[in-house]
Amino acid sequence: MAAHSEHPPSPAEPQPQAPLAPTTIRDLSDDLLREILLRLPSLPSLVRAALTCHAFLAAVRSSPAFRRRFRALHPAPLLGFFFDPDGNENPTFTPIRRGSDRDHAAAVRGLDAFLTRVPHQDDDDVFPGWQIMECRGGCLLLLNWRTKQFAAYNPLTGALDLVPKLPDEISKGHRGKFISGDFFLVVPDDEAPDRRSFRVVSSCHDKSRVRVAVFSSTTRKWQILPWSEPVPTQPASGKYWLLSGNQVNGFLCWSHHKNAYKVLLDTATLQFSFIDLPHGLSGQGHLYRTGDTKDGKLCIVAAIDFTLFVWFRTPDVDGVDKWVLQNVLQMEEEVLEATEGERDELEQLKVFAIRDGIVYMTTFETFRDATLPCWYLSFCLETRKLEKLFYVKADGHAHPYFMPWPTSLVEMEHPAEVEREKLVNDDNTEIITTLGAIKRSVKAV
Repeated sequence: MAAHSEHPPSPAEPQPQAPLAPTTIRDLSDDLLREILLRLPSLPSLVRAALTCHAFLAAVRSSPAFRRRFRALHPAPLLGFFFDPDGNENPTFTPIRRGSDRDHAAAVRGLDAFLTRVPHQDDDDVFPGWQIMECRGGCLLLLNWRTKQFAAYNPLTGALDLVPKLPDEISKGHRGKFISGDFFLVVPDDEAPDRRSFRVVSSCHDKSRVRVAVFSSTTRKWQILPWSEPVPTQPASGKYWLLSGNQVNGFLCWSHHKNAYKVLLDTATLQFSFIDLPHGLSGQGHLYRTGDTKDGKLCIVAAIDFTLFVWFRTPDVDGVDKWVLQNVLQMEEEVLEATEGERDELEQLKVFAIRDGIVYMTTFETFRDATLPCWYLSFCLETRKLEKLFYVKADGHAHPYFMPWPTSLVEMEHPAEVEREKLVNDDNTEIITTLGAIKRSVKAV
């Protein structure tokens, strides 16, 4: 009987699978997208990335925690310095150059460095009369020395707010000689719900007391506060017993020109207080500046020749705040190496500002000869990194200008900002360029 050959059934042919959908930016969760954006190198880079795609912008806007982390990793970039010359010359601006950093360069290019949107009084195009009183939160506080008009101006956005003149009543009730003081611009932090608001504080003093007047952009009115109690040590002689003040981490600070203490005004409570100065600094206001560390501690840095003396205000074992000499830093060799100069070419170090633990100083050749340029330097108190900024002949007071966080990255604002987003989103070249920058940033981590 013949055997029948049986063949196993042929396996079924596999059905073709549908191709996987390509992964797009919309497939990334907001948390993952924020981790990617966190690796961008600076605030200008984040601004460019956020304005190329609605998903990027929404991820930034919707997370205050992300913005806090980004600020901690990437401090607000220094775009340059405004110089306010003595006399009736117009303010000038010197930029910080960052080589191939196109985002930093774009931020500098977008700055109205010549203050062209600030109105000229009496149509005087030669001497408009504006002087810079202070620079905070990306805004300049300007005072017209002829008309006594104030203005708060953001040279990045062009936002301009004209402030009413200071009332004459501020001098009412003074004892002895009335001395007008400083003007400060107090702005809320970047996450404040009223971050567009601001206050202007004007100070004055008589023979033994201090007083301030405060303008609020919300009420559009000046408020004149009562005179303070007499200062701890009455001035023995002289009318100008308070040195020029500065703003430090929520306080306005003035040093006595001779005695060893500072007058402080809390900008939140508008209450005056007094603290001592470190030993040896009384009557030496030309040698030191008051500022804050990266973590907000009050600090003083004094420069004698090429040596820096650094004090921090810290609590002792009993919880009482005292000045502690933190460091004595010999800077001569580092400065000569950074500037590639010789010792007889440089005059001395002079500190003119301290912001978030960065000391800004100059080699001060202008003191020797007003026609000479000098080096402008920065020094980090935490890392001890010395960086040369520029070499320039500059007159007058130097005001560091830091890029503020754009309001459009925190919340939706005006229609013009919406249109700006639309224009950027429609630019495919810009999107591709930004994605490439993000890719390079991620690879570098």
